[in-house]
Amino acid sequence: MFRSLGHFVRLAKAGRALARHDALFPLELRGEMPGALLALLTLAKIRLPWEEKPDAISDMTPPQRLAAAMMDLGPSYIKLGQFLATRPDIVGAELAAGMTQLQDRLPPFPTEQARAIVSAELGKPVDEIYSSFGDAMAAASIAQVHRARTVPDEANPEGRDVAVKVLRPGVEGRFATDLDSFFWVARLVERYSEASRRLRPIEVVQTLADSVEVEMDFRLEAAAISEMAENVALDEGFRVPKVDWERTARHVLTLEWIDGIAASDREALVAAGHDMKALGTRVIQAFLTHALRDGFFHADMHQGNLFVDADGTIVAVDFGIMGRLDPTQRRMLAEILYGFVKRDYRRVAEMHFLAGYVPETKNIDAFAQALRSIGEPIFGRTARDVSMGRLLAQLFQVTEQFDMKTRPELILLQKTMVVIEGVARHFDPDHNIWDSAEPALKNWMSDQFAPETRLEEVAEGAAQLGRMAGHLPEFLARAERTARLLSDSVDEQGLRLHPSSTEALARAQGKPGWSIPAFWAVAGALIAVLIFKLF
Repeated sequence: MFRSLGHFVRLAKAGRALARHDALFPLELRGEMPGALLALLTLAKIRLPWEEKPDAISDMTPPQRLAAAMMDLGPSYIKLGQFLATRPDIVGAELAAGMTQLQDRLPPFPTEQARAIVSAELGKPVDEIYSSFGDAMAAASIAQVHRARTVPDEANPEGRDVAVKVLRPGVEGRFATDLDSFFWVARLVERYSEASRRLRPIEVVQTLADSVEVEMDFRLEAAAISEMAENVALDEGFRVPKVDWERTARHVLTLEWIDGIAASDREALVAAGHDMKALGTRVIQAFLTHALRDGFFHADMHQGNLFVDADGTIVAVDFGIMGRLDPTQRRMLAEILYGFVKRDYRRVAEMHFLAGYVPETKNIDAFAQALRSIGEPIFGRTARDVSMGRLLAQLFQVTEQFDMKTRPELILLQKTMVVIEGVARHFDPDHNIWDSAEPALKNWMSDQFAPETRLEEVAEGAAQLGRMAGHLPEFLARAERTARLLSDSVDEQGLRLHPSSTEALARAQGKPGWSIPAFWAVAGALIAVLIFKLF
C-alpha cells in the first residue's frame, strides 16, 4: 500500500514535469490505460496558478519537448529517453528518431567529491595516484570525466596524461528508486492493458535496468574496451583508448587521454587537412566491420564520442552501451543489406524465413513483394536521400505485418546505424552510404564462404563430436546394463515395467547427463553436417 503510494507520488511529479513541457502526448496516444495511470495523467494535466511553461518549448517539435522534459527529470529519465530512442516499436519511428537528439549533459558535481570517490575506490590518496587531477571536462547523467596525470614511475618517468571517469554520487540509489517505479507501471500496464502486452513492458524495463547496471560498473566498460581493442588491433584507421587497469575500479575508470580533434568540430578537421570523404567512408566501414566480423559494436557512436588523430585514425570513447550479434544475426544483417544493394528481394525474404524471424505459415512471395516496396524507391535517388538506417526501420515496420517478433538487438543496431550515417554525412554531406557499405559487406561474405572458413567450421564440428565420443564407453556400459535389466523384464506378453520403475524413469529425465535419444540425435546430426561439408 505505502510502497504503491510512493510510486504514485514520484510518477505524479514526473507527470507534472511532462505537462509543463507539453509532453504528455505519448501517454495520451496509448489508448486503454489502467485506472492508476489514468489518475496520474489527469493529475498531471492540472495547471497550478504559479506554474508556467518554459518559454523555449513553443518553438520545439513534440520529440524535442519530450527530450527537454526528460532532461529536467534527471539521470534515470535521460537514460529512459535514450533507451526509448532504440525502440521505435514502442514509441513510434518519429518519436524514436527525435529522442536520438537527447543530450546526456548535466552540471558537474564538485571536484572534491570526485577526488573522495577516487580515493575510496582505489584505496589511496589521490595525490599518490595522480600528480595532477583537474576539474571535470564533461559531465553526464551517470558520470563525469576529469583530465589527470599519473605519478611518475619507471615506465613513465614524467607520468602520462589520462582521462578519469568518476561515477556521479548517489546515482545508484536514484536509479534503483526510479527503476522500481518503472517496474510498477510496467506491471500495471501488462496486467490491465491487453493491447500493450505484445510490447512486453516488464521485459522492456528489465532490459533498461540491465543496461544501466552494466553502465554503472566501470570494470565492465573497461572489459568492453579491452575486447574491442583485441578485435581492431590489426585494423587501420580505427582504434580505442588504452585501459589503465591499475587505476580502474567499479566506480572509477582511467584511460589514455585522447588529444585528437572532436568529430563534431568539422571546421577544425578541415583546417587540419583531413580528407573528409575518407573519414565518412572510414566510420561506416569500421562500424559494419565490427558488427559483421566481430559481432560486437559500439552502440553509442555519435560525434561526441569520436575523435580524429593527427594521422586520420578515428578513436572512439565511452563504451557504456555495446551491442552484440550472434553468427545468425550477422549473416542476416549482411544478407539483408547486400540483398537490397543487389535488389535481390527474394533472397532477403528467404533469409528472414531461414532465420526463423518470420513464421513459416506466411507467404514468402508476399513477403518478398513487401520488401520490394521498401527497396525500389531508394534507387535513382541522390546519395544524401538514401539511408541504411531508415531502410532497416521501414523493414521492421513491414515485418510486423508478417508477425515477426521484436528483435531488440537488431533495433539497437538500426538505431546505431542511423547515428553512424549522421556522423558520415557530417564529415561529407554528399556521402554515398551504399558505396561505403558494399566493400565491407562483400569482404565479410567472401570470408564466410572461403574454403578455410568452411574447414574451421568442420574442425569445430569434429571437436564437438570428439567431446561427445568421450562419453561413449560410459554410455555403452550403461546400455549393456540396461539390456540385461530389460531381458529380465520381458515375458511372453512383452516388456513389463513396475509402476515404481516408471516413476524412477520419469525422475531420471530431470537429471543432468546424456539421454540415449539425445546422444544419438546430436551425434547423427553432427556426422551428417560433417559429411555434407566435406563432400
